[in-house]
Amino acid sequence: MVGKQLSELCTKLPVIQIHGDQDPLVTGLAYDSRQVEMGFAFFALPGIHVDGHNYINAAIERGAVAIFCEQVPRDSSDLTHSVVFIQVHDSRRTMSTVAARFYDNPSHELSVIGVTGTDGKSTTTWLIDQLLSAQEQDVGSISTVMIRSGAQAEKNFFRQSTPEAPEIQGYLRQMIDNGRTFAVVEATSHGLSTRTARLQDVEFDAAVFTNITHEHLEFHGSFEQYRSDKAHLFRALDRSAMRQVDCQCPIFGVVNLNDRNSYYFRQATQQTVLTYSIGNHEADLYADRIDASLTGTHCQFHWRDEIREVFIPLPGIFNVENVLAAVLTTAYILQQNPLDLLEAVPSLKSLPGRMHIVTRDLPWTPIVDYAHTPGAFTSLLPFIRKFTPNRVIVVFGSAGERDIDKRAMQGKIAGVETDIVVLTDEDPRGEESMKILTDIAAGVQEAAPDKRLDHDIFLIPDRREAIRKAISLAEPGDSVLFLGKGHEGSIVYADHVQDWDEAAVVQEEISR
Repeated sequence: MVGKQLSELCTKLPVIQIHGDQDPLVTGLAYDSRQVEMGFAFFALPGIHVDGHNYINAAIERGAVAIFCEQVPRDSSDLTHSVVFIQVHDSRRTMSTVAARFYDNPSHELSVIGVTGTDGKSTTTWLIDQLLSAQEQDVGSISTVMIRSGAQAEKNFFRQSTPEAPEIQGYLRQMIDNGRTFAVVEATSHGLSTRTARLQDVEFDAAVFTNITHEHLEFHGSFEQYRSDKAHLFRALDRSAMRQVDCQCPIFGVVNLNDRNSYYFRQATQQTVLTYSIGNHEADLYADRIDASLTGTHCQFHWRDEIREVFIPLPGIFNVENVLAAVLTTAYILQQNPLDLLEAVPSLKSLPGRMHIVTRDLPWTPIVDYAHTPGAFTSLLPFIRKFTPNRVIVVFGSAGERDIDKRAMQGKIAGVETDIVVLTDEDPRGEESMKILTDIAAGVQEAAPDKRLDHDIFLIPDRREAIRKAISLAEPGDSVLFLGKGHEGSIVYADHVQDWDEAAVVQEEISR
């Protein structure tokens, strides 16, 4: 892509004022001054810790030809003759619109499937990708764990489940360039929020809702706002329908009927909404007769008057829900009977860092998983307890500068469902590690007063030391869970970022 003239990118934008009468060719977009190259437009984004307006000069020095900002520099000497300043009301919303224009609105050329929910988003996104591929469809995907714009998937290094708008639009354009016709996008509540506008200019043709529990209230402010932000995905379907253009797939939604908030998402759109469930015969596609184990699950799928047996090679009832969502979504996209897709299910692969059994060569079982919400704990820990002949030992933490209320909730669930709790750093950021761990421990002891510090509860901020402690406590028949990091490649502290590979560290400490 050669680029776009600035005037083309700014057409009909709600601009406050423009300083400069040039019309430079914009060859790239950046919101981090360190990423600016000659010919780029720079977006000065106000943030909690860093204000992009403080880096305008750095962007100009690196070759920026246009600056989108909410506040124009007061000193007129800062307004160079070679750079155009575009003052706008909201830099983030503007960045989304400009990014879509810069990449020629790629979501208008793709059939885009969005997946939202508190838990199961990444897995369901990956399962839909696999099922569409198994039906010989050209598909790409964007999730917390990986990004696939062509034949091969790459790790998501953004530390954001939903990247910022320029990356989203850029990857969608890459998918088109690589011959993709479908894109499956993990749509987080942050990404769907109007405050970030990361997905504001993505046109969705299908919306999938997995579940919703307590999470990210430090950002959304209330559960009601959190739920509403997630429902933006379903509201987007009506906007897509208004364009009335030919599409590879029908415009529709899919919701989990087992979630008590399913009605809210069904009411958020006027388009067709299909339902799935475990055990609820009123759902369009439901599963029953579930026989689960740590290696996989045997069950029956029901579609109208038909029944099929299926083996899901992913552990846990929560993965039955994920497969139900993926099968129903893929089938409706392709206008097929969902049960005809079940032949592909036994070949499905799990995501890295999801229910990863590190080794099977021990008398106890070490498992790495990304579970980091109360909802995920509620699904995972009782399941592990059921298939553990001896004790359940769990290692986890909670993110700093994030939802404080969930810490005690996680602690309470762990207190009831596990025998030994080892609390450690997840991403403390600017918070004091011991403060976070003490918040969690309070929840553990409230739910399980018999658990004692330094006997059943250990507070060890250093994550490697915490892993080493849990391993030293393991006995034959135990399950030892390492939760919260999963696939992530780092631990974020106030003054540095530590490279991290949870499964590798667990293996190293076992080998010691």
